[in-house]
Amino acid sequence: MFDFVKSIIIGIVEGLTEFLPVSSTGHIILAEALMKIPGGMVWTKSFTAVFDYAIQLGAIFAVIQLYFHKLNPFSPRKTSREQFQTWRLWIKVIVGVLPAMVFGLLLNNFMDAHLLNPWVVSATLIIYGIAFIVIENRQKNIAPVVTEVNRITFKMALFIGLFQVLSLVPGTSRSGATILGAVILGASRFVAAEFSFFLSIPVMFGVTILKVGSFLLKGGSFTGAQLFVMLIGFVVSWVVALFAIKVMMRYIQNNDFKIFGWYRIVVGILFLILGIAGLVKM
Repeated sequence: MFDFVKSIIIGIVEGLTEFLPVSSTGHIILAEALMKIPGGMVWTKSFTAVFDYAIQLGAIFAVIQLYFHKLNPFSPRKTSREQFQTWRLWIKVIVGVLPAMVFGLLLNNFMDAHLLNPWVVSATLIIYGIAFIVIENRQKNIAPVVTEVNRITFKMALFIGLFQVLSLVPGTSRSGATILGAVILGASRFVAAEFSFFLSIPVMFGVTILKVGSFLLKGGSFTGAQLFVMLIGFVVSWVVALFAIKVMMRYIQNNDFKIFGWYRIVVGILFLILGIAGLVKM
């Protein structure tokens, strides 16, 4: 029973945080540290590492579901011009993910070995929380130049992709890095969030294939129980992400991202305190 409860809890954490600029991977690491999850036939160390990434696809399916028409170049409801714009948008997405693909392949093993721990997560939560507050204050009286996602240029997409590379450090937040980058480069908050969602599709598919493929190539395999708890986490992540995306997009229409900055700082400090006190395994 505990195995299924854990998969539900992590699925909820993933769904809530994947597209909010607060770091889903970081929150999962911190949640597991808090829960002191034991090992066993289901939650082996190797399976947990794969599970934490694989269920992110559930959240990605939420994006595909919500933005299917906007991202579908074959939609019969689109004019020829709209279909052409959709293809251009996908090319910009590909341009935007290239930096993360290159650096991710080069640094993946190093990051997993040295930075995948609550100390790093706590520090990056605080650092980028401060960055959100500083940048929002800086942008307060600056009108965005790009107010529609189709108006993002190829050059801008590439630079947003370079910001996304920062998220290779756990706790940074992939969505947080890309949103900050897009806002700095002149995009509105709404456009920055949308483009961040779209970038997540190829990135998370790629990461999942990399993690699962590496696990299987090293001789790993999944038991029936492991596949079942992974399915539970996947579905929970999907459903919760649908809710989180809708709430976030409504919120940023009339608000800035500073609340997420303050949240990151509070959570980061809280876990540093818990770690130093020995109440959380760091």
